Amino acid sequence: MNLRAIEVTCGQLLVVGFDGLTLPASLAVSLARGERGGVLSFRRNVGQRDGRVDLAQVAALNAAIVDACPSELPPLIAVDQEGGRVRRLGPPLLQVPAMRAVAAALDDGALEELARAVALELAALGFSMSFAPVLDVDTNPENPIIGDRAFGATVDRVSAAGLAYARGLARGGVLSCAKHYPGHGDTELDSHLSLPRVRHARARLDAVELAPFRAAAEARIPSVMTAHVVFDALDEGVPATLSRRVVHDVLRSELGFEGVCFSDDLFMRGVSPSAGADPREVADVGVRAIDAGCDALLVAHEGPAAEATLGALVERARRDAAFRARCEEARARFVEMRRKVPPSPSRSLGALEAAVTSEASRSAAEALRALA
Repeated sequence: MNLRAIEVTCGQLLVVGFDGLTLPASLAVSLARGERGGVLSFRRNVGQRDGRVDLAQVAALNAAIVDACPSELPPLIAVDQEGGRVRRLGPPLLQVPAMRAVAAALDDGALEELARAVALELAALGFSMSFAPVLDVDTNPENPIIGDRAFGATVDRVSAAGLAYARGLARGGVLSCAKHYPGHGDTELDSHLSLPRVRHARARLDAVELAPFRAAAEARIPSVMTAHVVFDALDEGVPATLSRRVVHDVLRSELGFEGVCFSDDLFMRGVSPSAGADPREVADVGVRAIDAGCDALLVAHEGPAAEATLGALVERARRDAAFRARCEEARARFVEMRRKVPPSPSRSLGALEAAVTSEASRSAAEALRALA
């Protein structure tokens, strides 16, 4: 494999965030060269008009991302739109409460219909993935980061409700992602700010934390996201994102998961103590995550850290045939998923307005009003 092919192979593993309401020229070039596999949208990328989401701006931005990419390499355009406190898009899109409340009030069929309505809106805007559902089991009332983001406090409710939500997203034309593998529900620290640790024995992990992800693997959910959390019974001292034991041995071999494995954001202090201030630190973490078995890396800020990560992946792949094969495997899996659900933003304001006022959205909004 020549250097250019290695650069594209490694570049396709990067999903990056960026600043602004329009596509930066430098990122457009990287996408065109095949050196980025997709983007992650944040509130900083969402324009407002009269206090509401500027639908035309969001769709135009996503269209620019699509247009920048080679046709054979459709990008992933992802957004965190879980509901509750984790949602990037405000009105006129559906404003879904936290999943704890929703799952307590709605049965699985209604949850599936709600997710379908959410996905239809997102797909019209050009998003191809929502980073949901959360499959963490809410067993620790002191957990500062999961809590009401979880569908419940029992394995059965989280598994049933979460997979219903994933089915709904799929019916609406959006990919789902089960997070945060192997389970962030019983931690006392926020992995954005530090490195949590779960000390439960393996039997407890099998019965609680891992159980919803086992169900997700059996349901062939398209992707999962790792947790920047240490699980002593699986790999003592090593964050799950960076552990081959956790990602390859348990997720792939034991649970039988066949989809795409995303790292959580590499800027989080759980894996990068300097929170991205040192691009070399982020780059090293990225190489270790791919080596562990992740297929795609989330890098919240395009720029030096993303470039350093690409450079480190390329350098390792050039000199290490086994690592190069790992990158090729990851690229093939990630690109295959993207080709199945390519982003297709609506190009007319009328179509966008129709999407957020459709019968599906109206029915979902009525169901949500009943929760209040």
